[in-house]
Amino acid sequence: MTQTARDLFVVGLRDAHALEHQARALLDRQIDRLESYPELEQRMRQHRVETDVQVSRLEEILDGLDESHSAMKDVALAGVGNLAAIGHTFAGDEVLKNSFESFAFENFEAASYKSLIEMGETAGMGDAVRVLRQTLDEELAMAAWLDARISEVTRKFVTLKTAGVQASH
Repeated sequence: MTQTARDLFVVGLRDAHALEHQARALLDRQIDRLESYPELEQRMRQHRVETDVQVSRLEEILDGLDESHSAMKDVALAGVGNLAAIGHTFAGDEVLKNSFESFAFENFEAASYKSLIEMGETAGMGDAVRVLRQTLDEELAMAAWLDARISEVTRKFVTLKTAGVQASH
């Protein structure tokens, strides 16, 4: 393993750690506003727990490399996540916008982990790669779950809205 490959892998791990903090912020803001969509709320809560485990995995990998996460990146991306979720609270179709954003974000996370796994393989970090693959599988599963429900959430939104019931969240 070259030092450059290791350094790139560590930067990628720090970026992934910050990305998971952004995911936490997005999930926390969205979960609290899904009273009309209990199935979506339940799955988001489940993924929030998965996200905490993913953060722990990243911290264990970083600790094993005698490295730490970047607190500045964590705070910055958590702030971005909060701002994104807050921005949708003013939309009359908040649940739809959040569903689209969540779907896109899960795919972004999956792509990030695919790249990070490649870096880890190049750097000879086989044990870390095995752990990261578990996280990748969780991100892909969440993206697939959201993808399979965009039409369902949209139908429910339209049904509630046309019935004059609170439908935005």
